[in-house]
Amino acid sequence: MDFNPLKELEKWAAVEVSDFDEVPEEMDRLVVPQGQYSIFQYKGKPSEAQKTFQYIYGVGLPGSIYEMDDRPYLDRMGEKYHGEDSNSEEEFWIPIRKK
Repeated sequence: MDFNPLKELEKWAAVEVSDFDEVPEEMDRLVVPQGQYSIFQYKGKPSEAQKTFQYIYGVGLPGSIYEMDDRPYLDRMGEKYHGEDSNSEEEFWIPIRKK
């Protein structure tokens, strides 16, 4: 459960759809299982988010009644996301379950 920015992971760029029949055949489909998420608002450069993740995994979750669940982690980038701009905003969705 230690945060390691060098850990290998699988990353998707995704868009929510209401019907897989509308998705072109050459595109993969991902179904995100239902469950609880802890949502963290982040403002700043994505390259400087490591301290936020260290807090989430080192202090936030261990000090709560929750632990990380084995479901996909989501990073939601909406209209306020501007890449490496210091005013960029995004949400980190951490899958959780009660300990």
